Amino acid sequence: MVSRVAGRSTSYEAEPAEGASVKTLLTQSPRVAARLIRRGEIVAFPTETVYGLGADVFNERALKKIFAAKKRPADNPFIAHVAEKNEISLLAKSITPAAALFIRRFFPGPLTVVLPKKPEVPLTATAGLHTIAVRMPRHPAARALLRACGVPLAAPSANISGRPSSTTWQSVYADLNGRIGGILKGGRSPVGLESTVVDCTGRVPRLLRAGAISLEQLRKIVPSTRPAVVRKNAVARSPGMKYRHYSPRARVLIVAGGRIPHYGSTTGYIGTRRPPAGTDFGLAKVCRSPAEYAHELYAFFRKCDEANIDTVYCQPVKPAGIGRALMDRIRRASHL
Repeated sequence: MVSRVAGRSTSYEAEPAEGASVKTLLTQSPRVAARLIRRGEIVAFPTETVYGLGADVFNERALKKIFAAKKRPADNPFIAHVAEKNEISLLAKSITPAAALFIRRFFPGPLTVVLPKKPEVPLTATAGLHTIAVRMPRHPAARALLRACGVPLAAPSANISGRPSSTTWQSVYADLNGRIGGILKGGRSPVGLESTVVDCTGRVPRLLRAGAISLEQLRKIVPSTRPAVVRKNAVARSPGMKYRHYSPRARVLIVAGGRIPHYGSTTGYIGTRRPPAGTDFGLAKVCRSPAEYAHELYAFFRKCDEANIDTVYCQPVKPAGIGRALMDRIRRASHL
C-alpha cells in the first residue's frame, strides 16, 4: 500500500480485487473523499445507520457507476443525502405539511422522507420515479463529507446488492474493493439498520421501510401515519421494498417457539435470549436488547459467512419500536 498524508489523516491506495478496474482509495479525510466525488467517482462513507455509497446526485455517469459497482437493479431508487435542511429545495418541488413536521423533529437523523422530485434531478437517481427520497444524516463524518462536496449525494448502502449492509469500512472493503473510487473510513455505524422511510407525497404519510425512527414515534408527530400496503410486483417507492435483501450466504431461519431442529459447528444463533439448553453452535450472539440485536445483526451475518456457517437461527422479537425494523430485515433475509 502506498500512503500519503491528507491533512492530519493518512490515505492508502488499496490493491484492487481480481478483475476490478479501479484502485480504491482508503482515507480518513472528508476533503480527500469529496475530491473523488467532484471528479465523478463514487465513495463509500459512514452514517449512523449503515455505510452509504455516494455519488453527486446530479451526475448521471457517476450514478450509473453505483448500479454497476453494487450490481443493483436499475428500478431500485436511491436516497439523496443533504448536509443542511435548506438543500432539500435543490431536490424537491415542495415539502408537504407532514414532511415539514417530520423534518423539523427528526433531521438530522435516521429518517428518510419521500417528496415530489424537481425536474433537475436525474431519473437515474429515482429509478424513473417523479419522487425523491431525502435524508439528512447525523453522523459527523457524513456531514463533513456532504459539506465538502457542496452537493447532495445519492447513496444506497455500500454493499453488493442482496448482501447484508455494511456497518464497518472493513465490510465495505470486502465487498467493493476495486469497484469504487474510495472509502471514507469511520467507526462502526451506531444504529446498524437502514433508515426509516416515510412517503409524504399524499395526504396520509405511509411508512415504506421501518428503521430506528419507529412508527410509534412518527405517529406522535403525525397521528395519521400508516404502514404502506406493499403489493406484489408494485413499483418500489423506496429502497428495501423489492428483491432479496440483507442476506448472508447461510440459510436464515426464524426460531419458532424456541425449537431448534439442527445445531452444531456449522450453525449460528442470534437473539436476546439464550439458546435452549443443550444446543451448541459454531457462532452465537446473545444481545441485551432489541436495539443491540439490530446493531449486531448484519455484522453477525457477515461473521457467519466468514466462518462457513450454513444455517443461522434468529430469535424473533416483538415488532414494536426498532423491533419492527429488525423483524423486517430478518424476514427479508430468510425470504419470508
